[in-house]
Amino acid sequence: MAPSCDPTDVSIPFVTYSHAAALAKLHDVTLVIGTPVETRVRSASAEFRGIEVVRMPTLERLWDRSLEKVFKFNYDSQVLTAFRYPFSIAFEWYAWRQLGARIRSGEFDVVLRLIPMAPTMPSLFARVLRKGPIPFVIGPLNGGLPWPPGFSQLEKQKEWISQLRNVYKFLPLAKSTYRYASAIIAASSQVYSEFAQHREKLFFVPEPGIDQRLCLDDARIPRHGDKIALIFVGGLVPRKACDLALRAAAPFLRDGLAHFAVIGDGPERSFLERLSKSLGVETSVEFCGWISHDDVLIRMRSADIFLFPSLRDNGAGVVFEALACGAVPVVVDFGGPGDIVHDGVGCKACLTNENDVVSQLTSALRDLIGNRARLERLRRQGMSYAKERLTWDAKAQDTSKILQWVVRRGPRPTFPPPKTLGVGL
Repeated sequence: MAPSCDPTDVSIPFVTYSHAAALAKLHDVTLVIGTPVETRVRSASAEFRGIEVVRMPTLERLWDRSLEKVFKFNYDSQVLTAFRYPFSIAFEWYAWRQLGARIRSGEFDVVLRLIPMAPTMPSLFARVLRKGPIPFVIGPLNGGLPWPPGFSQLEKQKEWISQLRNVYKFLPLAKSTYRYASAIIAASSQVYSEFAQHREKLFFVPEPGIDQRLCLDDARIPRHGDKIALIFVGGLVPRKACDLALRAAAPFLRDGLAHFAVIGDGPERSFLERLSKSLGVETSVEFCGWISHDDVLIRMRSADIFLFPSLRDNGAGVVFEALACGAVPVVVDFGGPGDIVHDGVGCKACLTNENDVVSQLTSALRDLIGNRARLERLRRQGMSYAKERLTWDAKAQDTSKILQWVVRRGPRPTFPPPKTLGVGL
């Protein structure tokens, strides 16, 4: 079940579609979707056994109007996540009416709910399948990151509803969803810790993935004395903290040791442009705005370091892409980036306070810029790590092991917990 998965979109819709399509290479997958994405999903021609469309015309019109008039298409809003709750339950109710008889007849082996990914979104299916005939699996689940204090960037973007986040545990179906699920797939260390009481059926599989085709051999020939190419990719919003990246890189930009490409746009752009001037680095910083995904990957493949100090990022698929493209990630040890990056492929700054994070990032950059051999070693190891562990196919293989276990066709898989995924490769 993936009501809003979309091969042409970004973020969760694209992540979910890609995961489902990779699973369809391994199993007979019937994909259950909503009407708005039907045309795009069918046009993508993945190897699904079938596509079931759940139609809710009245509710879909209400959703569209609310998205436009109330939320102004702000998909980054936590209020929007809360607003999605009744629509999610309604979708599952209609899906059960449409498919329940076929489930009871034994046509399917397992129900996997891929989206919505947030653990705040309970499932009706967990309850109706609590006595069978087939198991119910939910995940990968992500979200629920706290808003660390002491960062002005987060205070700018924090929403009032974040204080009510744990209220979801008291909503209808919340407890039964995880009590009756045969397996829970966590996509982050935050969710993994949140559901620790279900450890016997809890597994860690990262949320994003990358296409195997991105995992190319590194054709770069490093030249001694060349400027280090730094890159940032993401929305220019407060929580992405591009200002910390500029402050950390400033000493090397002023000394002519590096060049910094900032790819993305958003409400913080004018502030960041002013900051680059006040730091005296405007001639070494290129604000590129939004460019095509293909062009982003081209720029990634020519970059040396991906400087991404996002202070609150659940999935961070862009970190996966940086690793695959050979741009060594320098990130903050929190959320998705902190779960994926380890010492063998990149650098992490502890989440302390603004000035200390900048100091840690500057130190990491100084080490990499001054030690080209280490930079090259991390680049090669990162590309191997992405190819072996972070592709959609690798993710589908891990999910498949969980599904085989819940239907009693294989042993319980033992996956490394968050923050140790690549250790030992």
